Amino acid sequence: MFETLLLNFLFLLFPVVVSLIFFENRAHSFNRKALILLSALTMSLCIAKPFKLEIGFIFDLRYIPFIIMALFGGYRNVLPLYIILNLYRFYVGGAGTIPSFLFSTTVMILVPLYSKKFVKLSSKGRVISATIASFLTMGFYLFTLSFAHGALNRQFWTLALNAITTHVGVMSVIMILIEKIITNIKNRDRIMQSERLNVVSELAASVSHEIRNPLTVTSGFLQLLNRSKTLTQEEKEYVELSLQELRRAEKIVSDYLSFAKPQSENMVYSNMNAELEYTKNIIMPYASIHEVEVKFTFNNSLNKHYDRNQIQQCFINLYKNGIEAMKEKGGGTLFIDVSERKQNILIRIQDTGIGMTREEISRLGKPYYSTKEEGTGLGMLMVYSTINKVKGSIEVDSEKGKGTTFLIIIPT
Repeated sequence: MFETLLLNFLFLLFPVVVSLIFFENRAHSFNRKALILLSALTMSLCIAKPFKLEIGFIFDLRYIPFIIMALFGGYRNVLPLYIILNLYRFYVGGAGTIPSFLFSTTVMILVPLYSKKFVKLSSKGRVISATIASFLTMGFYLFTLSFAHGALNRQFWTLALNAITTHVGVMSVIMILIEKIITNIKNRDRIMQSERLNVVSELAASVSHEIRNPLTVTSGFLQLLNRSKTLTQEEKEYVELSLQELRRAEKIVSDYLSFAKPQSENMVYSNMNAELEYTKNIIMPYASIHEVEVKFTFNNSLNKHYDRNQIQQCFINLYKNGIEAMKEKGGGTLFIDVSERKQNILIRIQDTGIGMTREEISRLGKPYYSTKEEGTGLGMLMVYSTINKVKGSIEVDSEKGKGTTFLIIIPT
């Protein structure tokens, strides 16, 4: 039995290792298809190489990849596994084919119901939840088996002990490995994003100051030239156009300066109430034009050191993005909720706009990437840069066609 256990454990590790090595940097939709295919292969191998107890009973680990996919992916991802599992089980045949079909249907209906809550749990919570789900699944299986078995003799309890301990133990180990991989990927992305933002900040600070000086001098001379009485009307128009372009260039330079390090004269120690109220009032006319209602709630007593100008621009960018996401739907509601939890300031900005896909979410905050046709991506880059400077984090939850929620967590 020990050799079979190691072989089945290898089967279960197969999709985890393959996806980590070959599909980690592929698009989410490609990863999903690859994981479904690999999980289906794993289930089939588990059915083909079951545990054979000396007392005559046979059981396998087919429901471990099935449950994991149901919890992480919901009905959409587990349905192909359900079809493949039952097709292969009917192909194998035997007396337990119909009970297996009924049991897998029950698991298929019940387990994915918990999927949305499951993915929002902490890493430890997901490990515990998946282990409990495996325990309950096998418990339910043994409960239904007891009716067909008749007398609950020593053989039945031997099967129960082996089945439950094997499923719970293997599920715990596989989930710990999966969560460790997820944590490592998140840490790596966080480090890369932090390095990227630091490079942008340093480059912006040095380049912007160097460019602003000649721009200021040129603008001053053009303004003096524009006052000359010897210039024709056409020449004055040329000078005015030049001044407009210089002002536009200065605005671009100012935008890049927002990526620089916080300025000492702008630093405050506050609970962000004034900044949030100010930015909400600034954005209200823009929201009214696009028929967007703004609902604001504030319940925070924690204070934090931050650059007032940068944090204001950060909130304005997020509000503006939310309003523009609802513009295409003819309006909506922008929810701004500020609260506190365990010495953390929580800022939740939620819209009812067009939403984003997983691929779009994964690329947020990267230079020159934007979901808008005319966007540059610098707005969201500035948001991530500002939150990174106060040692905070941003969590994004979005569904296409339903809206997006930004949860900003700032430690105090």
